[in-house]
Amino acid sequence: MQFEGKHIVIVGPAHPLRGGLATYNERLTRELQQKNQVTLLTFSLQYPNFLFPGQSQFSDDPKPEDLYIDIALNSVNPLNWISVGRKYKRIRPDVVIFRYWMPFFGPCFGTFARIVKSNKHTQILAITDNIIPHERRFFDTPFSKYFLPVLDGAVAMSKKVLQDLREFPLRKPVAKTAYHAHPLYDNFGSVEERNEACKKLGLDKNNRYVLFFGFIRNYKGLDLLLEAMALLPDHLQHVHLVVAGEYYEDKAPYEEIIKKRQLGQRIDLHTKFIPNDDVRLYFSAADIVAQPYRNATQSGVSQVAYHFETPMIITNVGGLSELVPHGEAGWVCEPTAESLAHAITSMYEGDQLEHIRKSIKELKKQFSWPSMVHALESVTHS
Repeated sequence: MQFEGKHIVIVGPAHPLRGGLATYNERLTRELQQKNQVTLLTFSLQYPNFLFPGQSQFSDDPKPEDLYIDIALNSVNPLNWISVGRKYKRIRPDVVIFRYWMPFFGPCFGTFARIVKSNKHTQILAITDNIIPHERRFFDTPFSKYFLPVLDGAVAMSKKVLQDLREFPLRKPVAKTAYHAHPLYDNFGSVEERNEACKKLGLDKNNRYVLFFGFIRNYKGLDLLLEAMALLPDHLQHVHLVVAGEYYEDKAPYEEIIKKRQLGQRIDLHTKFIPNDDVRLYFSAADIVAQPYRNATQSGVSQVAYHFETPMIITNVGGLSELVPHGEAGWVCEPTAESLAHAITSMYEGDQLEHIRKSIKELKKQFSWPSMVHALESVTHS
């Protein structure tokens, strides 16, 4: 099916919710609505507060006036799933695309999808970030088993997730599956001049900066990166680490490492939610974006770095290295402090950073939004 003149519904986070998922869904909506009518169906309640570790689920940004956002789904209320499902069954969209990033939403999405699909018209697709998430819970497998069988097709955003999707124990596998890398986050503006970016962030322009960006949880390995900073050689003591993102867990273990390793003068903590307008400042000030993850399938941070042509250090876990070829877009290392320290040291040798920046300019051309749309079209049936 070609997406032209269709009514498409995208289900997942969107304004007034905040974060990378909402940003992605809004950007995909803008791409699709060039040729289609698109509704963004988002949550009236996404997570109960006791399940959300951050400071707030909501954005301070104004509502995007160019998007139609229906704030209707309650993730924990089955009566809501039924009523909203019946509403969209009557509306009869041509396609519903779910953003599936954690199995917690399996019951909500699965019930809604079954009701809509009973109209014998609507096709049900998913963009899958994870089938089984980074931090596993007892309900992950049964909830995914409930949601996945209703799908007509799915696009996985890493080859690892595509493999997980195809090997997941279902009586009837998802009919059509495809892989497409996370497209560029090209909606954060253009690169800021480095010294000006440092000034706006309160950073000393005479230092060099490695950036850790995004919310902080154990699987993301910030503790490993802090330990790596303590291992850098003497000639790189002017290299500082900027931590930009809010804690989603206890901050005490990280503060203990900073204190124990006497890193206080070389760590710049911006541990808060970073609004969209400030994202470009951090990526413009940084020489390197580090993703020291213990486990991951893919990461949207890489696609922000590609947009700003900022070299990356990533760990050799999950599907991260699919997007960041070693020596071309950055450095691939093991998830240990020693390996991360070696990677940082290597990146600052000679003209390595400049070489990688030039390479990124070419590599990033493959991560387009039109090709993401083509991938979604490829998993529909005519």
